[in-house]
Amino acid sequence: MTSPPLVAVIDHGAGNLVSISQGLERAGARVAVATGPEDLSGAQAVVLPGVGAPGAAMRRLMDEGLVEPLKAWRGPLLGICIGLQLFFEVSDEDGQACLGLDRGRVRRLEDAPLLPHIGWNDLTFPGNGRGRDPLFRGIPPEATFYFVHSYAPAPEDPAITIAYAEYPHPFTAAVRSARRIGVQFHPERSGDHGLRVLANFVAEVEEWSGATGGPRGGR
Repeated sequence: MTSPPLVAVIDHGAGNLVSISQGLERAGARVAVATGPEDLSGAQAVVLPGVGAPGAAMRRLMDEGLVEPLKAWRGPLLGICIGLQLFFEVSDEDGQACLGLDRGRVRRLEDAPLLPHIGWNDLTFPGNGRGRDPLFRGIPPEATFYFVHSYAPAPEDPAITIAYAEYPHPFTAAVRSARRIGVQFHPERSGDHGLRVLANFVAEVEEWSGATGGPRGGR
């Protein structure tokens, strides 16, 4: 009997670590909180959470020596909220250069009636939902997810967007690039549907680990 996959949750001082860890454990993973590069050893996936602003998050990652290990990571990586925004090149929120894993920038929500955008939104999917990404397997069309943000990524390549939400205009709510996945909403605060998203991610980690024979962190 194989053991559950080990997921490292990055602690950069701006994440809802308890709820995220509990959600991942309910989804079938083992969780280790990572505060430095050595904590990624043996992990089969990484979760980069975050609330607040990209500048503070990047400074903490730099102080902890985690920027280069995250850039080098080749296994499954899930970014949540600010964690997703850090995938891109720069944020308009504070002019902060981010990880640059994906081309594009993080922009303020246009014509928003109130910021930050706080509350529940449904998602729409490219191609009218045909070929929906495996991250949303088993999610019903009426499902809603919890958002807290004023900015969202604008990918240079629109093909990496796997879900949109509206407030009032469409914005990127989830992306995928190879094994790198990011969501602007908070799955750990989105009830059963959010838990299903985490479970789908954990299932993908298990499939990848089985296919490759173990973790690869680019080190």
